[in-house]
Amino acid sequence: MRDIVIVTIVALGVLIALRRPWVGLLLWVWLSIMNPHRFAFGFAYSAPLAQVTVAAIALGMVVTRDRLRSPFVAGPATWFIVLTLWITITWALGLDPKGDWDQWTKVMKINVMVVMAVVLVHTKQQIMGLATVLVGSMGLLGLKGGLYTLATGGGGRVWGPPGSFIADNNDFACALVMTIPLLRFLQLQVQHRWWRHVYTALILLCVTSVIGSQSRGGLLAMAAMGTFFWWKSKAKVRIGLVLALMAVVVLLAVPESWMQRMQTIDDYQTDQSALGRLNAWWMAWNLVKDYPLGIGMNTVRPELFALYSPYPEKVFAAHSIYFQMLGNHGYLGVLLFVGIWWSTWRCAADLIRMGERNPEQRWLSDLGTMAQVSVLTYLVGGIFLSLAYFDLPYYTMTLVVVARLWAHNAKLQAAEPQVPAWQAHLGWGKAAPVAVRKRRVA
Repeated sequence: MRDIVIVTIVALGVLIALRRPWVGLLLWVWLSIMNPHRFAFGFAYSAPLAQVTVAAIALGMVVTRDRLRSPFVAGPATWFIVLTLWITITWALGLDPKGDWDQWTKVMKINVMVVMAVVLVHTKQQIMGLATVLVGSMGLLGLKGGLYTLATGGGGRVWGPPGSFIADNNDFACALVMTIPLLRFLQLQVQHRWWRHVYTALILLCVTSVIGSQSRGGLLAMAAMGTFFWWKSKAKVRIGLVLALMAVVVLLAVPESWMQRMQTIDDYQTDQSALGRLNAWWMAWNLVKDYPLGIGMNTVRPELFALYSPYPEKVFAAHSIYFQMLGNHGYLGVLLFVGIWWSTWRCAADLIRMGERNPEQRWLSDLGTMAQVSVLTYLVGGIFLSLAYFDLPYYTMTLVVVARLWAHNAKLQAAEPQVPAWQAHLGWGKAAPVAVRKRRVA
């Protein structure tokens, strides 16, 4: 049954994408972030759903008259494209281009679709649609994990979709924490109280799912997210009391095993996982002195650890977005990577200022603020995780880029299409007038 539902959704999305390529992009985001086919048990599990979706988007861009935007019109997108090109160069000049082919191909597929998002998304309706699908994909996973945590009393561990970037519990926890600020952004746009309650419940279940992952990195990311969210909020006393109450509830509700695992953060000297991370960081730092351009897509090689690691027998992945980029793509790779987020932060700050100046565009300020919280969470949580190529933060960058382009384009705002009533309730735009039929008089 799951297979039929998933394939049916994809088939309908592909047909719509032939006329509206941006809808195909939303379908790709759902498949890429949520990986729904990985929860199937039949033919949908290995079906080429993503490839069919990309083909429909490409064909739709050719046969329709949808306006396409140059991706070089915004700072973060330019940084991202240059990094993508640099990744290709360092892969081609790396130690094992043939062996790294699969990983490079995987990264290129993601990066090309991020660029396509900048090209295809123009209107507020499309921006909000992208945000909803992006956040909804992770939110449903958080819903599932949160309910599982409650059902097991915190005794079971929550994992991400199998075979995905976030299959590991630590990566999944960080991704959920990045999603929570964006959930808050969508909550601020809805018009009906019961929709706000739905978002509140979803946020709480995502927090519960992070706790159920038993991830120490997730806990640190959530602490960073909560601190910055409190700092950016105007109702600091109320928000502070809510956060403190949530912390107390968590401490009283979690099992002893969870507390014992979190306490190992202070005892990293005897924790093998933490020592493995530190060892991988030292290896990358020493490696780049001989390979300033990096070595390609994979530093997890015993021969490299034998030459550059203080403990050659501990062969670990970088478990850090910064050292992952350093070892794979050298000094310039790290510079370009940091440049993306520096530029994204500045664009988000611009959105905040524009939204504050114009009450009718308050949503821009909400997006800028919550995007900053999400990006900061990624930069903090990523210190301990190999998520440099994960697409969720790059789609957050995309939301900031396209919203800023929309805000600076008066013609685009004037031509903003009216949306169906259900989309208007979610804050996607102004509702189209409902046609009223006149009764015929006998």
